[in-house]
Parts: sequence; C-alpha cells; structure tokens
Amino acid sequence: MKQERLTTQDAIIEAAFDVFSRDPSASLSEVATKAGVGRATLHRHFTGRDDLIIALTRIAMDELDTAVQGAVKDAPSWTAALERSLHAVVPLANRNWFLSQERADQNPEIAAALAAERAELTEAIDQARKEGAFAPDAPTPWIAAAYDSLIYAAWETVRRGELTSKQAADLAWRTLTQGLTGGTQ
Repeated sequence: MKQERLTTQDAIIEAAFDVFSRDPSASLSEVATKAGVGRATLHRHFTGRDDLIIALTRIAMDELDTAVQGAVKDAPSWTAALERSLHAVVPLANRNWFLSQERADQNPEIAAALAAERAELTEAIDQARKEGAFAPDAPTPWIAAAYDSLIYAAWETVRRGELTSKQAADLAWRTLTQGLTGGTQ
C-alpha cells in the first residue's frame, strides 16, 4: 500500500497539533523540529505563532464539525446524538484538547464560532436531560465540562495504546451517563 506523503504545510499542522496538545506553551522551534522543517520554512507557511494558532483553530473546528455532523445526521434522539458525537470526536480529541487550551478567541470570528458550538452542546445536553440521560440536578456546565474532559481521557488512553478508540469512547460515555459503577449501586 502506498503511503501518501504530507505536504510541508500539512506536516507543520499535524506537528503543531501534536506538540501543542502536549504543551500549549511549546515554541515554534519545537513545532518545526517535530515537522522535520526549519523555522524559516515554518515561517514561510505561517507568519508567526498567532497565525499558526488561528489556522489550527479553524482546522480543528472544521474537522470536529464535519465529524459530528456526519455522526448525528440520523440520530433518533438527543441522547443518541451526544453519544455518537463523543464517538466521532475521540479520534480527533487532540483537536478538541487544542481548542480548550489555546485561546484564539480574541479573533471575533473564532469567538463567535466557539460560542455557537458551546451553545449547541448546551442545547444537546439540556434536551438529553429531558430524555432522562442526566440527573435533573446536575448543572449543564458541569455535564459539558465532564463531556470535554472524558473526550480528553479517552484520547489519552488511545494515544498510549491502552484502549481502542471505540473502547475509550464507550467507556467515556458510560462514565458520563452512569459513573464508574456501571449504573449499579
């Protein structure tokens, strides 16, 4: 099977997601090294850190939106849509983690898009609560934070080779909806 070679820009982008998801304060030199390019090459593609961060933010948001939209297209309920969303984003969790760590929201376009995404998640959680997925007294911001944190936990276990993406997403969903007892008390 022929393996496709990444373009230089794609190599920089993938390296930046990897480096920044591990250390948000990493330098552009670390990104360039991981990408296998020099700093001058990196700067031919991105004028500086802010330019790279905004590009990464847009890419992450687009990839996550595409994955979620495809996953929830025919979901029979809000609860099913949230579960399918979680399964869709676990393989992209380094993008999700990047968005939670990097603050590109000083860009008005990005701030508006992030606020819209948060509002969509809040609406989905509230609707799933009405379906009985979550306790009525659990605050929506808490559930949303747990959802995001469990995506990261799932990604970390997959990255370390401890679980498959499906196993990690299944466990994250079970933890979110039933706790770690598996629903029995």
